[in-house]
Amino acid sequence: MTEIIRSLANLAGRYDAVFCDLWGCLHNGKTAFPTAVAALLGFRATGGKVVLLTNAPRPKSSVVRQLDALAVPRDAWDIVVTSGDAAQMGMLSGAVGRKVHHIGALKDEPFFTDFAEDLAAYAATQPAITRVALKEADGIVCTGLADDLTETPDDYRAALLLGKTLGLPMLCANPDIVVDMGDKRLYCAGALAQAYEEMGGTALYFGKPHPPIYDLARRRLAEAGGPSDPQILCIGDGISTDIQGGIAEGLDTLFITGGLEADRFGPDIENPEQARLDDWLDGKELSPTFAMGRLR
Repeated sequence: MTEIIRSLANLAGRYDAVFCDLWGCLHNGKTAFPTAVAALLGFRATGGKVVLLTNAPRPKSSVVRQLDALAVPRDAWDIVVTSGDAAQMGMLSGAVGRKVHHIGALKDEPFFTDFAEDLAAYAATQPAITRVALKEADGIVCTGLADDLTETPDDYRAALLLGKTLGLPMLCANPDIVVDMGDKRLYCAGALAQAYEEMGGTALYFGKPHPPIYDLARRRLAEAGGPSDPQILCIGDGISTDIQGGIAEGLDTLFITGGLEADRFGPDIENPEQARLDDWLDGKELSPTFAMGRLR
């Protein structure tokens, strides 16, 4: 049975590092959560390493700029690893060919130009990636919707059908289906990839819950001076991404119930009801190690 805990401090001394999700845990896209910031500061104060592990389709530099804009202090974290970073590695390796068609927003443009130090060195050794029209492409790179404030996956049905007819594989830079920005729920790249697969297309994933992002996170943690065999706790509000991914990696997990699934576990978001939580998790056939209303 998943144990409901009151705060991250309850686990003091048990973990060398946390892999912590961003949206729904540390911020909502508009505002940082002070209690979550305090929890991460407290974890680092005891010697733990904080790895911010996000399915954002942009490279880590873009995410760091967003965190700065939200006034998340840089001493609340050690490392940022994004689905965009892991997907960039896949793209550079030619996973969907060298001529690609991009589906995504203007804000995602850095995906093609802004590489972290470790990826930039790799990019320099690889043939160039060229962006082309859909009919000329070897594959599709999907970072999200062009306008996630107004569009839905239905707006992309014609383009996806053409891609499937042409037999193009899709690289999905963000496996998340939806994310909450303030009080508005937005579709992510994962929703388009899901629709593409339902049509019979092939989608490749690099973010949570898939292995590439965890491999990259472990490598960067080791490079930052983490222990050789760290005890890691995965924190997140996405049951099929953060929690399923952590469990698949053999890691302990902390499910934040007050995020995407906030309306399921009773009227008090800060204090999920054990019976409702257990019933819902039974239906998902997943058992996080711990649960908490909001990260604190």
